[in-house]
Formats: sequence, structure tokens, C-alpha cells
Amino acid sequence: MNGLEAATIQCPYCWELIEITIDCSVSSQEYVEDCEVCCRPIVLNVILSPDGLPDNVQVKREN
Repeated sequence: MNGLEAATIQCPYCWELIEITIDCSVSSQEYVEDCEVCCRPIVLNVILSPDGLPDNVQVKREN
């Protein structure tokens, strides 16, 4: 598949639900993305399923 997929996460700071875009060309990734609401950095850990779709998306505070 290796495209882009949308996922909804909850910000670990302000608790708002936000939609992120995941690059499905990498099967396991960790990166930082700022919350669209409170602008704080969120660490995302993404693991794709064997069919190339987001299977496990975990979020945590950067600090």
C-alpha cells in the first residue's frame, strides 16, 4: 500500500482529538508532531500491520 493514512489521536497535554497523517512507507517509526490545538510536541510511535495500514499508534508527552 505505502501511501498516506489518516488517524485520530488524543493530545496527551490538552486531551483534544486531532487528526494526523501517517506515512505508510515505513513499517515502524517514531517522530514528533505538534498538537494543532495547544502547539505542544507529541511523540508518536507508529507500527504498521502486515497489510501496510497503521496498526498501533501510541502518543506520549515529549518531556
